[in-house]
Amino acid sequence: MLKNYLTLLDRYIIKNYLKTFGFVMLMLSLIACVIDLGEKVEDFKKDAVPYKVIFFDYYLNFIPHINALLFPLIALISVVFFTSRLAYDSEIISIFNAGVSFKRLMRPYLVAASILACIHLIFNHYIVPNGNKRRLEVEHAHVWKHNDKGKVDNVHMFLDPTTAVFIGNYRKSDTSMRDFRIEKYDKNGELSSILKAESVNWQGFPNHWKLQNLQRRTFNGLTENLDANITVLDTTLDILPDDFVRFNNQNEMLTTRELNREITKLERRGMGQTKPYEIEVYRRTSEPFTILILTIIGMALAARKVRGGMGLHLALGMGIGALYIFLSKFAVTFATLPDIPAWLGVWIPNVVFGGVAAYLVANAQK
Repeated sequence: MLKNYLTLLDRYIIKNYLKTFGFVMLMLSLIACVIDLGEKVEDFKKDAVPYKVIFFDYYLNFIPHINALLFPLIALISVVFFTSRLAYDSEIISIFNAGVSFKRLMRPYLVAASILACIHLIFNHYIVPNGNKRRLEVEHAHVWKHNDKGKVDNVHMFLDPTTAVFIGNYRKSDTSMRDFRIEKYDKNGELSSILKAESVNWQGFPNHWKLQNLQRRTFNGLTENLDANITVLDTTLDILPDDFVRFNNQNEMLTTRELNREITKLERRGMGQTKPYEIEVYRRTSEPFTILILTIIGMALAARKVRGGMGLHLALGMGIGALYIFLSKFAVTFATLPDIPAWLGVWIPNVVFGGVAAYLVANAQK
């Protein structure tokens, strides 16, 4: 069906686009791996990390991760590279002389960009996060050993709308809590019971904890009952040891479904800290659309035959790519502001570059 829709020229351009994209991706992957290994080789040697772990668990998952981050930039470089070569060989002029309009010439570019955008979307939401789980486990165990920012003192959270928990201290070494308190509220928001425990120890999945040296107070109007004779209580709590672990890049380890569950859990517990997860969800969707926009920009710039030739086109492409990366980083920082919706901050680069693409198409070579 699609083959009948596309002409010989369309298939030629799509083939060149995708072939160049694959070549550029391969080159950048090799460069990224060499640079990354140079930074981490001492840490790997210090911990005597097996080569099998470095290659299969780390780098086989690092390559999809770095490529997913660079997908839009790779698309831009690919378009500029092979379109500039077509213009330098006067093939673009011949196409226009044959009666093909600029907008018609955009069709195969957009078809190829759409294929890459769909692949990028799947990678961002499913494949890369699953690979990041193992990659970041290796990194946290052998490179960034002290980057855990999880809160362990004076922790307040809600397990559900009527159950509040206070934890004086959580020890990660033995997964135990001290100065533990659960407060229960009735449907009118009045305190109905307080359960205190000197220590709480993790017993394993699913959410199994052992509370020791307990004291329970129950309230019924002005009446208070005290039960201080509870030595041990085995129960389940909607708390996991992972709730006290927070790495800066922890959101990269979660699939989109897991990110949404984490956002819901944090909102329910009143712990805040949802912005990084929201930004990650929107980023995974916005970047594939960036491929379409940068493809149009790259084509509009490189289709003109200029005196500087391919070198000037590549310089312009790299400049636009650098500007895109800068604006993306700025947009993520902007999105973390309390009064700015996460989706708005993440989509700012697409809005800006979308305007640039529209201007270039309107003033493109006819």
